[in-house]
Amino acid sequence: MKIEQIEIHHLRMPLKSAFETSFGRSVTRDCLFLRVYADGIEGFGECAADYDPGYSSETAGTSWYILQEFIFPKVIGMDFSHPADFQECVANVRGHRMAKAALEMALWDIYGKQNNQSLKNLLNGTKERVEVGVSVGIQKDPTTLVKTVEKYLEDGYQRIKIKIKPGRDIEDAKAVRSAFPLIRLQVDANSAYTLKDAQRLIPLDELNLLLIEQPLDEEDLWDHHKLQKMLRTPICLDESILSLQHARQALEMQSCRVINIKAGRVGGLSEGKKIHDYCYQQSVPVWCGGMLETGVGRASNLALASLPGFTLPGDISATDRYYDEDITNERFILNADSTIDVPSGVGLGITINEKAISKYSIRKYYAK
Repeated sequence: MKIEQIEIHHLRMPLKSAFETSFGRSVTRDCLFLRVYADGIEGFGECAADYDPGYSSETAGTSWYILQEFIFPKVIGMDFSHPADFQECVANVRGHRMAKAALEMALWDIYGKQNNQSLKNLLNGTKERVEVGVSVGIQKDPTTLVKTVEKYLEDGYQRIKIKIKPGRDIEDAKAVRSAFPLIRLQVDANSAYTLKDAQRLIPLDELNLLLIEQPLDEEDLWDHHKLQKMLRTPICLDESILSLQHARQALEMQSCRVINIKAGRVGGLSEGKKIHDYCYQQSVPVWCGGMLETGVGRASNLALASLPGFTLPGDISATDRYYDEDITNERFILNADSTIDVPSGVGLGITINEKAISKYSIRKYYAK
């Protein structure tokens, strides 16, 4: 794959409804869309970094700068035999994993098109459909939260995740569990607590949760180990896991019992697959997190989640959960059994809605 040209668009897309977490409230979602040309084939990638640095230190702005100034100049004219080779090419660019993941995604798309294979098959995925759930942001009050959850259950989602933060945790979780005693339920704190808050989280043990996601700061691996010893409910790490190394260390420390894999967060599909393979060998369950991706990133997530170790429902959700209009012509639809079909076409298995790209693009750049 000899890289000939790269096109990048900074998109700002309206969400169907506001989405609130412990670190903020969003009504739009920023992302970067990449179109990479190699050997006469175009491949698509998405950088999941958002407008502000609430979830991650990376933003759409920092990713744009790193791609334009450092990564694009390195890869234009390079000839890659495999998408994973890209990581070695940019090894001296420290961090900026979401920026790297976007370009690597496009290389996987091209590689699949060249070899007439779907991304699922390239990654050795085994599932035609992936089990999914829905992530519910913080609502006005517990009553509103219960009504919102009820709507998603009526839509067909069989696993619910609710966002929590200090002051909006136990009461919210109890309200949902009381209203729906049998649903698969988990909570996500997005690093909103410290170890000093441990006692306030212990009542969650009585609610039969699948897991408690990222309760402490992303750098607090050892404190997560201490907290996990206090809880029966499995802790799942998200922001703390940026690489296979972090996953191995977290499991050796017994800081968690479940790992959330987001290809963007860990630097790309290649690293995401490595983390999956390691956890699978250790019999540690993993699941695919979501970052409000467009259809480009959603297609990639579905392919990754088709690997056999993804045994818990992912935060992938149907297109209409977030967007009235997407940048792919394909819309991902929730099946009756709370699954979404994995794309079977070559590469990512998607085509681009060019009108939507033009409509939501706030700046663009060409590198060649």
